Amino acid sequence: MNKTDIKVKQLNDLLTGFGSIVVAFSGGVDSSFLAAAAVRAIGDKAIAVTAFSETLAESEKNEAVLIAKEIGIQHILLNISELNSPEFVENTVNRCYHCKKERFSVLTDWAKQHHYDWVLEGSNADDLSDYRPGMKAVGELEIVRSPLLEVGLTKSEIREISRRWDLPTWDKLSAACLSSRVAYGISVTAERLKQIENAEELVKKFCTGQVRVRHHGNIARIEVQPENIGLITTPKVAKMIDQGLKEMGFTYVTVDMAGYRMGSMNADI
Repeated sequence: MNKTDIKVKQLNDLLTGFGSIVVAFSGGVDSSFLAAAAVRAIGDKAIAVTAFSETLAESEKNEAVLIAKEIGIQHILLNISELNSPEFVENTVNRCYHCKKERFSVLTDWAKQHHYDWVLEGSNADDLSDYRPGMKAVGELEIVRSPLLEVGLTKSEIREISRRWDLPTWDKLSAACLSSRVAYGISVTAERLKQIENAEELVKKFCTGQVRVRHHGNIARIEVQPENIGLITTPKVAKMIDQGLKEMGFTYVTVDMAGYRMGSMNADI
């Protein structure tokens, strides 16, 4: 048994001991793997709950429904709003903390009301290397656990096991909530989140791979994979993107010449 398989066995043993489980489910690589592992370990004593709000793109919510069905886990959609938190809306460098605190407080309340023992979230071992204040909020809630992190599974290991299990998410691109695109210090509003969602949908018409539109007030900073920069900066495409994003309310439209990289908004921290 190799190192990864040992971790998967440890995960199964951990999940089996939890009793009944709510999986915080986004439909991403990590939460989908965790949901599948929970079903394998305890069957219908596990349920996936997608807490959706203005920070989740509509396409991601719809995809989560389809992925949960394919995994074979019970699934519900729970409407919440982080915009109820003034600290979240203020958008300081601790925004992620306030987001997670609001989101997981709602999930833990739901779990207790419906007699589930634990709420599980999908952080993995690689997440320790990034700036993630939300992990502090998770640690403050007594019935929330991070089993992938606890057994030391990395992103690459999760993708490999997901591939072995024929999960549709094994090669899915990494995603993040829409609020992560808003520059710190600019308040998070429903209008700005929708502006980002629509802008990214437009850019995705012209290239594949990762796309982010970072919101810097009146400036839209587009990040795509380096090999796609040439595709969106041809005169014809650039004009369509520029015009489209300006119609959405941006004054200036720029392309980040470094290309997409995770957590680029944290560069100043």
